[in-house]
Amino acid sequence: MNTLTTPSTLDAWLAEEAAVLARLNAGPGPGVARPDQIAHLTGMELMQAMLRGELPYAAIAKTLDFTIVEVSEGRALFQGTPGPAHLNPMGTIHGGWYATLLDSALGCAVHTMMLPGRGYTTAELGVNLVKAIGPKVQRIRAEGKVIHCGRQLATAEARLYGPDGTLYAHATTTCLVFDLKLPG
Repeated sequence: MNTLTTPSTLDAWLAEEAAVLARLNAGPGPGVARPDQIAHLTGMELMQAMLRGELPYAAIAKTLDFTIVEVSEGRALFQGTPGPAHLNPMGTIHGGWYATLLDSALGCAVHTMMLPGRGYTTAELGVNLVKAIGPKVQRIRAEGKVIHCGRQLATAEARLYGPDGTLYAHATTTCLVFDLKLPG
């Protein structure tokens, strides 16, 4: 196959990102859903409604220039654009940006497993940075996957990687799972 006519992984990522952002920006934008909008939804239904642009998405995503790209049961995929606003004094992407992107993928993966009226919060987050993200890296993906989701605890793992497959970081989380106090 001619490599000049084959889209690169980065091109595919950019096209997918553009389609998702068009849906998100056509909806309510960043913010917080009202309790009456989400009380009856499973976590998966909520995440899918958000991706369709029917519910607000997390404001932190706009602040730190990343977006949720897709979800499935026990899995969430985020894509981020590392840029000058995310640099540390040494000229590489700040570890807090890595951690926030990974925490978002981990938490949303867990969120897909929630029944209506159930929620979670991060109790522990462990992040391992294995390679610096330099100025030539245009996009990064964080993929979170649930390992266990029980009545009181959920655990998940995530990887942060570039379009060429380079691993930049990996993380794990333990989340507390609980009943929400939402209007019925």
